[in-house]
Amino acid sequence: MKVTKKVISSLNKCYAISSLNYHGQNCFLVAAEKTDPCYLFSEDGEQLETVWTEPGGVMTMTPVPNSDGQFLATHRFYSPNDSLNAKIIIATPKEKNNWEIRTLAKIPFVHRFGILNRAGVNYLIACALKTGHEFKNDWRFKGACFGAVLPEDLSGFNDSNLLKLDLICDGLLRNHGYAKISHGGHDAALIACEEGTFLISPPAVLGASWEVEKIHSLPSSDSVLVDFDGDGKLELGCIAPFHGNSLTIYHLDEYGNYVPQWKYPRPEKETEMIHATWTCELLGKKTWIIGWRKGTKNTIAISWDAEAGDYHVDMIDTNTGCANAMHFKNSQGVDVIVGTNREINEVALYTITE
Repeated sequence: MKVTKKVISSLNKCYAISSLNYHGQNCFLVAAEKTDPCYLFSEDGEQLETVWTEPGGVMTMTPVPNSDGQFLATHRFYSPNDSLNAKIIIATPKEKNNWEIRTLAKIPFVHRFGILNRAGVNYLIACALKTGHEFKNDWRFKGACFGAVLPEDLSGFNDSNLLKLDLICDGLLRNHGYAKISHGGHDAALIACEEGTFLISPPAVLGASWEVEKIHSLPSSDSVLVDFDGDGKLELGCIAPFHGNSLTIYHLDEYGNYVPQWKYPRPEKETEMIHATWTCELLGKKTWIIGWRKGTKNTIAISWDAEAGDYHVDMIDTNTGCANAMHFKNSQGVDVIVGTNREINEVALYTITE
């Protein structure tokens, strides 16, 4: 694997990333964790627009389906101790560097969210890290997941007319991890918390209940489900515990239980606060991109080596403290990774070739 790095921006506490189709172009967004801007970039890393300059506190962004540049984002999630006023906003482009920002939903401590489609209906799932707070490092109020049908027309939502969400499940301590996956022919959410890893599916038919399945009981900060070794069974990858330093991949045994298959072999003092996580097909292989914010602050790519019959690790970058990473193929079909290297305030574009 050959990695070519291009630094495209300096952004204080850069954090969230999302792809965005805008005016027929494949673009991506990068936003900050603190009170700092959100930028729009072309696929080759050219900064195109400033979407907003504040308030920041952006944990998640995702495009609105069938729109030209409209997207949803969290605002005002600054930390586990400062997010009572967190919400999900709608960003709509009006003209260059002029985006309308309206509130879709107010959800204290909303951290991750996504748009899931099942049977032709789009659903919003919103995950709150906790549900209350009275003092620093107060974890007494466990997190929860909320859901709602996402209307096609979002123009009527604002601070005076908020989207109503229903409780899907609660009792989720440090409800941190979220990954959108394909499951049974529809979109689903993989949720990770102290109680384990949960697979949450939208209603099978409009008006039915959401489906919640616990697939693993060990605490996890983030989890992924990928068939790395190509045997037809999905491996479960877990970062543990909350903002932890342990990285393990579990294999589904003959009894339907996940058992440890591989653990990242480096000393855990080197991999503190594993945070960036993204699964994709990179150079034709199912790959898990991982980055950590303390210790060596490296970013790596994990894939299965069929010849060796074991997992293989490639280094993407060192000493950068990547908070989030995202992969896409550019218009030339080349693999590209975007990394928000939070610990050095650097947004980087990595071109990956053989």
